[in-house]
Amino acid sequence: MNNNSVSDFNLRRLFYNQEVRSVGIQILTLAVICYLVFSIGQNVLVNLAAIGKDISFNFLWVPAGYDITFQPFVDYGPTNTHFRAAMVGLSNTLLVAVTGIVLATILGFILGVMRLSQNFLVSKLSQIFVEFTRNVPVLLHIFFIYGVIINLLPVPKKAESIGGVFFLTNRGIFAPAPTLEQGYEAVVGAFIVALIGCYALARWAKKRQMKTGQIFPVFLTSLGLIIALPLLANVVVGGAIGVEIPKLKGFNFKGGLILRPEYVALWFALSYYTASFIAEIVRGGILAIHKGQKEAAHALGIPANRTLRLVVIPQALPLIIPPIASNYLNLTKNSSLAIAIGYFDIVATLGGISLMQTGKEVETMSLVLLIYLCLSLCISASMNFLNHRVTLKAR
Repeated sequence: MNNNSVSDFNLRRLFYNQEVRSVGIQILTLAVICYLVFSIGQNVLVNLAAIGKDISFNFLWVPAGYDITFQPFVDYGPTNTHFRAAMVGLSNTLLVAVTGIVLATILGFILGVMRLSQNFLVSKLSQIFVEFTRNVPVLLHIFFIYGVIINLLPVPKKAESIGGVFFLTNRGIFAPAPTLEQGYEAVVGAFIVALIGCYALARWAKKRQMKTGQIFPVFLTSLGLIIALPLLANVVVGGAIGVEIPKLKGFNFKGGLILRPEYVALWFALSYYTASFIAEIVRGGILAIHKGQKEAAHALGIPANRTLRLVVIPQALPLIIPPIASNYLNLTKNSSLAIAIGYFDIVATLGGISLMQTGKEVETMSLVLLIYLCLSLCISASMNFLNHRVTLKAR
């Protein structure tokens, strides 16, 4: 056999080798994708040059020149830069995403358990709410809640008061706000110590229960610790943390914390809309657990509520968490609909007003896309970590 025949034989062996062929196809596919991306990018640069534009992010340091009505975390004025305006938009997006995820999770679990209730009225009311909410576009929910707040709530002079400290108006919800005086660090430190103590208490209670079978009231004890320790520290340092109550001055309330109608409408609508999907996930996860688990718990004399909390839900969590993560991602991305009611999120600031003022379409939208990509990856990584932690380990 000559050298040419040996070479052809080796080439045929490589070609028919499944692993080599698979790697080769992936490399070829990646090369094609890179070429397409490069071609698209080059085409964009050529077209931008033809109309006298280039790719530059210097606009971020130019004064924005527009006002933002809702800025709870980042101080901003019209003389600040587009970058600072983008930071305000990003903080507003994170505010809606985080608070929406918390409320959607609570409502979703409650609705999911209610659908499995033996009470006919409770079960059917939950089912009607879930089915109605899931089958109506989320933008209509946002418009509905926003319309209710704007048109049905009274003006500040006729505000609906709750306990004399909360005031409901069509300009927003006014609530007490904490004030920080000298020595507040001690109160914050006491709160952190209380959290550490709660964690240690939970670990101790779990070990104690595994050894003796006795259940320690961890929740009530932790709640008392979290409330009592900071309050005690606040009294010791002489009231370093106070409360500012909003007061009506002129045509509006001054002081305290204000939740703008745009934020309340977006937060509540996204929360209960996402909760309707989470409810079905929770219901399916609970139903996936064999009824023998509940029967065994009842045979041991465990009450129904403890059976659900200690037996059923821990086994259902690995089935519930992955699809819930997708709904968290959807809630975060749906927050971009805020622009429809004038809420200044990252799309309305950087991807809206900044885009129109600077004419930097490619740069602004690329940054917005990158921000949403990073948020999605962070949520996915967090939920994957949580899913790994709650997965029951075989012994």
